[in-house]
Amino acid sequence: MIQKTILLTLALALSLHATSQKQPNVIVVLADDIGTGDISYYRKMHSDKIILETPALDQIAREGMVFTDAHSPAALCAPSRYAIMTGNNCYRSYAPWGVWGAYQESPVKPDQLTLGKLMKNAGYSTAFFGKWGFGSDFYEKGNPGKIYKSNRDKIQMNVDITQIAGNGPKQNGFDYSLMFPAGIQDVPYAIYENEKWMPLESNSQIGFISQENMSKIGVTLDKDEGLGDTAWDPHKMGPLLVNKAVDFIEKSDKNSPFFMYYCALAVHLPHTPSKMLNGKKIAGSTPSAHMDMIKELDVQMEMLIASLKKKGIYENTIIIFTSDNGGLQVKETATSGHKSSDIYRGGKNQPYEGGHCVPFMVSWPGQIKAKTISNTPIVGLDILGTLAAVTNQKIAEGQAIDSANLLSILLGKSKAQVHPFIISQSGTTKEAVITQDGWKLVISFDKKDKTDMVRTPYALFNLKDNVEEKENFNLIKEPKYKTKVDELFAIYNRIRETGVKTKI
Repeated sequence: MIQKTILLTLALALSLHATSQKQPNVIVVLADDIGTGDISYYRKMHSDKIILETPALDQIAREGMVFTDAHSPAALCAPSRYAIMTGNNCYRSYAPWGVWGAYQESPVKPDQLTLGKLMKNAGYSTAFFGKWGFGSDFYEKGNPGKIYKSNRDKIQMNVDITQIAGNGPKQNGFDYSLMFPAGIQDVPYAIYENEKWMPLESNSQIGFISQENMSKIGVTLDKDEGLGDTAWDPHKMGPLLVNKAVDFIEKSDKNSPFFMYYCALAVHLPHTPSKMLNGKKIAGSTPSAHMDMIKELDVQMEMLIASLKKKGIYENTIIIFTSDNGGLQVKETATSGHKSSDIYRGGKNQPYEGGHCVPFMVSWPGQIKAKTISNTPIVGLDILGTLAAVTNQKIAEGQAIDSANLLSILLGKSKAQVHPFIISQSGTTKEAVITQDGWKLVISFDKKDKTDMVRTPYALFNLKDNVEEKENFNLIKEPKYKTKVDELFAIYNRIRETGVKTKI
């Protein structure tokens, strides 16, 4: 089996070498809080009632391959972002459940392979845009030799936010970066270009961002008050981000490949859509501010695609689009009839399918057949393993332990499973998920137990018959399914105790 896999990988590499003039550019887009139902291409698989069209995202889906059984590593952003960046399941970090504040220790170790390092090793020009989301280093104010460390239970003022001191994009393989340490939802409320504070206005200063001042511009802070750029206005951040990315594409060398990791700010709270973007009205154009942000994200994708075509490099660019977790449950959005989680139960932070079933689509003109659908179960962290295959790199032992190679699936060469089971987790509610052959076991962790060893199975669903996870078909207490519960629980415990890889 191993020999067959090696031969297949070599054959694919030779085929790509023969058909491509040079290595493809790669853009990985990680949306924030986007569910499958937020993308009209996915929603149309289950409903004729489309409240919001997403034409640019639909174009990516239509021109490539769409995965219908894709999962985020977690139902919450920070642990998912660690997993996608490193190719390792969330529980392999020092804080398996997240969430890391911007001033806390990064879960990514200096010797770990990352998306940036992988692509830089392949000779790519690498760039990071958007939300970082898993901690980094800042200096203590007035003490440039000391890294500031503090818990998240108080307002942070004794920190120098004028630069990233370490564990940022540069240290993780990115040549260029436009970084929002915590997106638009938390401190510091500032932007860093190549790890230096980038003032938003000519008169910008580092100051205190309070709810009182944010209320004057119609913003409700999602998280803490704290330090930031005095010109901070999240309504302007999406346009700033995408225009910087477009500028990067326009200035790229057509004879040298680039890798862009575009971590969108949309559609996380606060929902602060721009008035206009790319000549299109955004704010107030849909039934809710949440949906306005979905539209803004789609227009951003439209702009990226247009810039690739203008540069003449669209045909030689891979675009991968997915989300860090499932969709949001917003009252105004639901009232309109729009279903962010599509047919699935729950949403962000929850262990149900709506919390971790995410869109995953890949376009690569001339290589991936258009309008193709894959039902193979995959996880967002498979991006790293796939890009290693695209760039003909072998991943070292102990690196990207859980990241599977999807290249043969994308090229229509295989439909084989790439994971023996799918592992995911909820967020702050501390539940694990293991799914195998349609059987899904949800495991509750004791929140008081720091070792994560106290675990209890509390839900069993047969997704083949009950993809909606209707509670009256929760089989956990049915005696005839006890063997299945025990089997899946034993597999999960073995995985956690032995550290075994979760890819085939």
